Amino acid sequence: MTVWLEAGFWGLVAGSALVIGAAIAWIWTIPKPVTAAVMAFGAGVLISTLAFDLVEEAESTGGMAPTALGLLGGAVAYIVANIAVNRRGARHRKRSDEMQMSEDEQPGSGTAIAIGALLDGVPESIVLGMSLIGGAGVGVPVLAGIFISNLPEGLSSTSGMKISGRGARYVFGVWVSIALACGVAALVGCVVFEDASPQTVALINSMAAGAILAMIADTMIPEAYQDSAHKYQLWTGFITTLGFITAFAISHSGG
Repeated sequence: MTVWLEAGFWGLVAGSALVIGAAIAWIWTIPKPVTAAVMAFGAGVLISTLAFDLVEEAESTGGMAPTALGLLGGAVAYIVANIAVNRRGARHRKRSDEMQMSEDEQPGSGTAIAIGALLDGVPESIVLGMSLIGGAGVGVPVLAGIFISNLPEGLSSTSGMKISGRGARYVFGVWVSIALACGVAALVGCVVFEDASPQTVALINSMAAGAILAMIADTMIPEAYQDSAHKYQLWTGFITTLGFITAFAISHSGG
């Protein structure tokens, strides 16, 4: 298998966790504290992945200036795009409760939710594809981090979609499309940046890290906390730390 096809395959594998999470939430009614716990765990996984596998690598290969610039640029780009989709009804796209808007409440909110999910998934998929450049194989820590964090996103968002009255065709159409888009994004990341300079690679890696960090702070952690029952909210930070430790262990396992 050529490297770019392998990149697309692994991007699709990582994106498939969204579909798996959606299927679980569609078949079973998941208690809100469980959904919140899985979301908190996924947030911890992503924080560790971006800190030890994206930012650290970006700084070591490209230097501090491109890394800092990329972090800020990625965060700003995500925030601007997120504000745009939020205004169209996607603000609570990761929520598992009735706070997601239905199409009747705000026309176009379904499209906004889909675009918001795509916005969350593309930066990390591009980085995953770039990890295959050089023929060393997929970056296992990055792949594991993305897969583990995608599962709660599909789970939580689908729970909210069910409550807001969206049908199976819409729900699975969104997540299958996003999974395919993740595969394409990983393929593109591998092909486009194959001959890029270390500084450019560092900039792209850190931009993805900045976008992911902004997403975690803006949606995942607040919504994990809010979706917890009051008596479980004190556990949110602990579960996030467990996710961080899990991804850190994978990153330093020699994989």
